[in-house]
Amino acid sequence: MITYRLGNDLDLDQVVELYRSCSLGARRPVDERERMGRMLRNANLVVTAWDGDLLVGIARSLTDFAYATYLSDLAVRETHQRLGIGKELMRITQREGGQARIVLLSAPAAATYYPQAGLTQHPSAWTLGPEDAIR
Repeated sequence: MITYRLGNDLDLDQVVELYRSCSLGARRPVDERERMGRMLRNANLVVTAWDGDLLVGIARSLTDFAYATYLSDLAVRETHQRLGIGKELMRITQREGGQARIVLLSAPAAATYYPQAGLTQHPSAWTLGPEDAIR
C-alpha cells in the first residue's frame, strides 16, 4: 500500500537514491550533495510517496499558495511507475497549493505523460541558465 506525506524533512540519501532510480536522476545534480540538499530544503511544498519505508516518489515544488506552483521535480521510482503514483503526487500538490496553478517544464521523455494526466501545454515557456547572461 502506498502512503503519501507532506514535508521536506527527509533523509537526503533516500531522496538522491530515488532520483537515481528513475530517469530524472540524469537531469539533476545528484552527485552534488550540498546542492541537492539546498534544492530539498528550499522547496516549500514537497509531497512524497512511500511503499513501507521505501521512498518511491516525490513532487518537489515552489509555491506562493495563491497564484503559481512551480512543480520542479516529479519523480517515481521505475519499479513503481504506471501505478498512478505520479498522478496522486500531482493531485496532492494541486490540493495543497491552494488556488495556485501548477506550472512545470517537462523532460522530453515525459512530454506525452502530462497531457494524459490532464495538463495543458503552454506554447511560450522560456529559461535562462545560471551560466547565461541577460542581454
